[in-house]
Amino acid sequence: MLPQEVRSIIEEMKAERIMGASYLAKKGAEAYLKLAGILRGEKLLNAMKDLQKEIIMVNPTMASLYNLTRFIPLTSDPEFVKLKAEEFIRLGEEAKREIGNIGSELIDENEVVLTHSFSSAVLEIFRSAKMKGKHFRVILTESAPDYEGLALAGELERLEIPFEIITDAQIGIFAERATMAIVGADNITQDGAVINKAGTYPLALACHDRGIPFYVAAESFKIHPELKSEEVEIVERKFKRNHFLIRGYLFDVTPWKYVRGVITEFGILVPPKEI
Repeated sequence: MLPQEVRSIIEEMKAERIMGASYLAKKGAEAYLKLAGILRGEKLLNAMKDLQKEIIMVNPTMASLYNLTRFIPLTSDPEFVKLKAEEFIRLGEEAKREIGNIGSELIDENEVVLTHSFSSAVLEIFRSAKMKGKHFRVILTESAPDYEGLALAGELERLEIPFEIITDAQIGIFAERATMAIVGADNITQDGAVINKAGTYPLALACHDRGIPFYVAAESFKIHPELKSEEVEIVERKFKRNHFLIRGYLFDVTPWKYVRGVITEFGILVPPKEI
């Protein structure tokens, strides 16, 4: 049985619709911190077993949640749990900054970058490129049905980076007006496939058809050490509009052959051999 304070963090993670795998992994680490501040000994060990399962089930598609539970081993020592959770958060922030630095070097003067959904790693690339004095423009999808693209638009507006928002259905039209595409990832499989917000695969296909480089930005903890693309559980969330039931898979799978490179804190990896 998890303490209510920890349960509240899990419920907050389940309710989140905009922020991605990096944010949820950080919140999961905060749940470990909270747990270690409340319990110790055998009670802590038993609660950690429950927390491990709960975190993964927040979204089974996300490799970051799986890797978080591997990073913090089962133990009865609260101080060790705190150290590992704080280390995970610190490494995640450092990775994001390094991805921003590496990825921003791909953006040339007057680049037009097409993106889909909201990725904190992609946002860090844009922020870093802006700080380096580069002039570029972003085309972003609204990213229905949760409209994560509008959240990204708000961040770009604050950074004074020029952008325009398109509907998801216009990915093919606007791909030919872009010079490159960068998206985030919720999972990169052992065989190099990219699992990300549904609509990423059509974007990759449109870029491939027009010869536009398609990059993925992701911290290394989003690489799944075991699963292949066909083994990943893709979460579906059905919803209603008017009285009609609409099926909605949250993610799709982009084969590695459409990905120019995966921008990580260790450099740009070429899938699948370097994954």
